[in-house]
Amino acid sequence: MGFKMAEYTPSEMMVVRAARELKNREVVFVGIGLPNVACNLARRLHAPELVLIYESGAVGCVPDRLPLSIGDPCLATDSISVCSMVEVFNYYLQGGLIDIGFLGGAQVDRFGNINSTVIGDYDRPKVRLPGSGGACEIAIHAKKVIMVLKQSPKSFPERIDFITSPGFIDQVNSRRKFGFPGKGPSLIITDFGVYGFNKNTYEMILREMYPGVAVKDVKANIGWDVKVSRPPKTTVPPTDEELRIIRQDLDPGRIHLR
Repeated sequence: MGFKMAEYTPSEMMVVRAARELKNREVVFVGIGLPNVACNLARRLHAPELVLIYESGAVGCVPDRLPLSIGDPCLATDSISVCSMVEVFNYYLQGGLIDIGFLGGAQVDRFGNINSTVIGDYDRPKVRLPGSGGACEIAIHAKKVIMVLKQSPKSFPERIDFITSPGFIDQVNSRRKFGFPGKGPSLIITDFGVYGFNKNTYEMILREMYPGVAVKDVKANIGWDVKVSRPPKTTVPPTDEELRIIRQDLDPGRIHLR
């Protein structure tokens, strides 16, 4: 009996859209969660020579199953190298060898700045978050940054409470003032659609919407009057093969895609 396709979820759409952005032989700083699923989907479909690097020090990974964490033993098997975290950041990332870095966070603002430090005042926060980890370094040094996170007025406020990882910083792209080598955020992939950035104002702009999503849905789930392309594209839905790989090969237990 063949694979019977069910209707896809917003999370599956996010994974598929992120995977389609990856090209063969690119070097990708992966991360865990939906980007982990997206990178391994791309490697199984159209980018078999995608070079996956995980923060733990595994370089050129070819896992035979979806890694559960950055310390999963399957990342070491048949990889190009297993090195220290210091070497990953000093030699690969700061050395300018990372084409794409995937990031997420608790809050993202209109200029692609990320907060993963505190909600509320820094000295008296409502919530204390895990902090940067390697995200600040990735935001500064990766040639291109893609963010994957679910959208709501809380996660996309007009002004974030703390800049943990810099996007364009402000409307004049102050990255250049600080000499950051990476180009900054390229795309933000949410459960409503896909955002790019205006080349003049460096603000988020909605470029794609998922099938069945309306502009009013997007605007009701973001903290400012976001700009919209005229007209925004409609994202191509997941194919049967993309969904089969996600559901049967990568995440059959729905650990990442509940």
